[in-house]
Amino acid sequence: MSNSFELDVTVREDMGKGASRRLRRLEGMIPGIIYGAGKKPTPITIKHNEIFHHLEDEAFYSHILTLNVGKKKEQVILKDLQRHAYKPVIMHADFLRVKANEKLHTSVPIHYLNEETCPGVKEGGVISHAYTSVEVACLPKNLPEYLEVDLAALEMDQVVHLSDITLPKGVEIVELIQGADHDQAIVTIHKSRSAVSGDDEEGEEATEEAAE
Repeated sequence: MSNSFELDVTVREDMGKGASRRLRRLEGMIPGIIYGAGKKPTPITIKHNEIFHHLEDEAFYSHILTLNVGKKKEQVILKDLQRHAYKPVIMHADFLRVKANEKLHTSVPIHYLNEETCPGVKEGGVISHAYTSVEVACLPKNLPEYLEVDLAALEMDQVVHLSDITLPKGVEIVELIQGADHDQAIVTIHKSRSAVSGDDEEGEEATEEAAE
């Protein structure tokens, strides 16, 4: 993983909705929580602008993060994020502790390569993505920043499945662990509706000409 992320956080003493509103309104902070790994949950506060800046980087969502809690460091992943309904404001963040020797489950993005140059698109096909991310299981040291799916050879009406994703060593897709019947389609390519309508019209015209 090429990026590393650290955030300074503070243990939160003042609890409740009123306290959370004061944090956001008066101090530019947001509430959060650190939990997991068999330890007691720790309520925290985080500088809003600091986490908001990090969230602009896709890698932040799929990296092991370091939270500096006073003199102690916590290794975590971002597990949940609450945003304001219509303002560009973060309301709350949940962080899950990770342990080096325990597998974690988290979502990582899928990057699709060579879409525009694949044979199916050149023939007028339109690509549909059923998945833009996928849940993986792995040890923290093996957590990928993203997974790549190369569509360079994608033909018209072809389907790409979860099992077609090339996985790094030590990484599993959670749905596939549950069995072959969970091997979902992640990409399909078909002719656009306008192209299909055009073909139908040409066919009808040819039929009419033949009848005449």
